[in-house]
Amino acid sequence: MVRTGFALAKAMVVLLTVVSSMLSSAWAHQLHTASTTVAYNPRSGNIEVMHRFFLHDAEHAVKQLFDAKADIHSNAVTQQQFADYAASQFELAPLSGDSLALQLVGFQIDGRDFWVYQEVARPGDLTGFMIRQPVLQEIWSSQRNLVNVEGFSDALQSVTFSRDDNWLAVQW
Repeated sequence: MVRTGFALAKAMVVLLTVVSSMLSSAWAHQLHTASTTVAYNPRSGNIEVMHRFFLHDAEHAVKQLFDAKADIHSNAVTQQQFADYAASQFELAPLSGDSLALQLVGFQIDGRDFWVYQEVARPGDLTGFMIRQPVLQEIWSSQRNLVNVEGFSDALQSVTFSRDDNWLAVQW
C-alpha cells in the first residue's frame, strides 16, 4: 500500500513537472520583448548600441518579414536581413538634433539570443536622447522594447516602448 502511494505521488510529481515546464515555456514564448542598451564607450569615444532579441522571437519574425522558409539559425543571409531590419528600425537623436547615423557593426547568435550591434561617434554637448524603437511591433501588438541608456550620467535611464509609442526621451 505504501508502495502504491509512493508510485502515485512520484507520477504526480513527474506530471506536475512536465505541465509546469510546458506552461513556463509557452509563457516565455508569449512575452515578445527585446532589450537595447545604449552606452558611451570613453575609450573609443563612440556610442555603442546593443540590441538583444530572443532567438525564438527572431525565428518567427523572419518567417513573417522575409520568407516563410527563412532560417535565422543557420542561414547567414537571413541573419544579415534581420540585423539590417533591426538596425533600420532603431533611431537615436540628441534632444536638440537630427537622428544620428548609426552604423551596423555586427550581429551574432549567442545561446538563446540574437544580438545586433551598432555604433556612432558621440556628438559633443549631449544632454539626452530622443529614442525610437518600434522593432517587431508591426508583427506583434504585444511587443515591448526596453531601452537602457548608460554611461552618460551617474544613473541608468530606461524607457519601454509599446506599439503606441513613437519617440521617447531620456535626459540627464
